[in-house]
Amino acid sequence: MRVSKWGNSLAVRLPKAVVNDLGLKAGDRLEIVSANPERLAVARDERKLRAIERMRARALPIPADYAFDRDEANAR
Repeated sequence: MRVSKWGNSLAVRLPKAVVNDLGLKAGDRLEIVSANPERLAVARDERKLRAIERMRARALPIPADYAFDRDEANAR
């Protein structure tokens, strides 16, 4: 791989095999860390997915007869 200039940043083009192995698509976020002075480790950045899973695990079920009243919610 080659490091290239992209605007004011540097960029690395990922080989197709890496893209396929990680199941990446345009717009996905990656986490790149230095494994040692000569190697980088690339992984999907799944912090957002883990946060959503934690929120879902804590979510309480909404009662079947619940009705949202916008006027009541905005009453002062």
